[in-house]
Amino acid sequence: MTRVFVTGSAGFIGFHLCRLLLDDGFIVHGYDGLTDYYDVRLKERRHQMLHQHARFSATIGMLEDEPRLHETVDAFKPDVIVHLAAQAGVRYSLENPRAYIDANIVGTFNVMECARQHRVSHLLMASTSSVYGANEDMPFIETEKADTPLTIYAATKKATEAMGHSYAHLHDLPTTMFRFFTVYGPWGRPDMALFKFTDAILDGRPIDIYNHGEMWRDFTYVEDLVRGIRLLIDVVPVRPAARGDIMDGDSLSPVAPYRIVNIGNSDKVRLLDFIEAIEAELGIKALRNYMDMQTGDVPATWADATLLQRLTGYKPQTDFRDGIAQFVAWFRDYYRK
Repeated sequence: MTRVFVTGSAGFIGFHLCRLLLDDGFIVHGYDGLTDYYDVRLKERRHQMLHQHARFSATIGMLEDEPRLHETVDAFKPDVIVHLAAQAGVRYSLENPRAYIDANIVGTFNVMECARQHRVSHLLMASTSSVYGANEDMPFIETEKADTPLTIYAATKKATEAMGHSYAHLHDLPTTMFRFFTVYGPWGRPDMALFKFTDAILDGRPIDIYNHGEMWRDFTYVEDLVRGIRLLIDVVPVRPAARGDIMDGDSLSPVAPYRIVNIGNSDKVRLLDFIEAIEAELGIKALRNYMDMQTGDVPATWADATLLQRLTGYKPQTDFRDGIAQFVAWFRDYYRK
C-alpha cells in the first residue's frame, strides 16, 4: 500500500484529504503543529476522527523544527508527500507577516529537503489562487505569469512555487503544485467567510461585506478539492525530453519534472449571491455592514481547471448552494445552534 505523509493533517483541507486517502486504502501519517491561529479544539477533533482509522498515525510538530520533521519522515518512509501545512489567511498576513515567512517559506524548505533526502516518488504542495494577484485576464490559467502578488501570504506561496521548481530541476524530484480557489465546506476554518457569516447570522450579529458585495469568487467545495489532489497523486510529472513533448496548455516545465495545476470549480459566484444562499439555508436575513475593499483583496478569482480535467478526467462541480447546505448542517450539529 502507498504510504502518504500529509502536513497540516489537522487542518481543514488536510483533514478531508487524509480521510479520503484512508477511505481509498492508503497508509497515512499526519504532521501538524496544532497552532492557536484558530480554535485548537477543532483541530484536535479532526485528528481524533482520523485516529479512528487503523492506517492513520500522526506527529505533533512544527515545520520549522527541522530535526523533528526529518526524524518523523525517516521513521514513516513515505512514498508520497503532500504538503498542505501553512500559515493561512490573506487578511492575517497584514497583521503578522513574519508568521508567513517562518511557516510558509522556512517550513516548506524543510519539507522539500525531506522529500529530496528520502527520494519520494512524488511531492505535491499547496499553493493558492492568490498568486495571480493583480492579473485581470480571467479565467486564470496556469501558464500565465503570476508576478504581481498583493499580500505577503501570496508572495510566500509564489516563493514556494519557485523553490519547488528549483528542487525539481536540481534533484529530479517530481513535484506538483496545486493552486486552490476559495475552498469551503464542513469542518471549515473559523476565519473563513462562510463560517463567519453563518455564525454571525445565527447570533444576530452584522456581517462585514467588503467592496459592498461586488466581489466574485470561484468557490470550491472541499471534497471536490481533495478529490482533485488525490487524483493528482497518480499523475507524476516527468522531465520532458524536448519542449515539443509538452501538450498545449500544459504547465509542465521544459527543464524539470514540475507542474502547476489549478483546482477550482471553473465558475465565479458573486459574493452577494453567496450570502443570499446562506440566508436562504438558515432562514434568516443577515444584518449587512457594507465596507470598502480591504487592502490586499482582489475583486475576482476564477479558475480555468481544464488542465486538471485533462490530466485526471475529473472536474469539480458541486453547486455552491449544495455546498453551503452541507456546511450549515455540519455547523448546526457541531455547535448545537
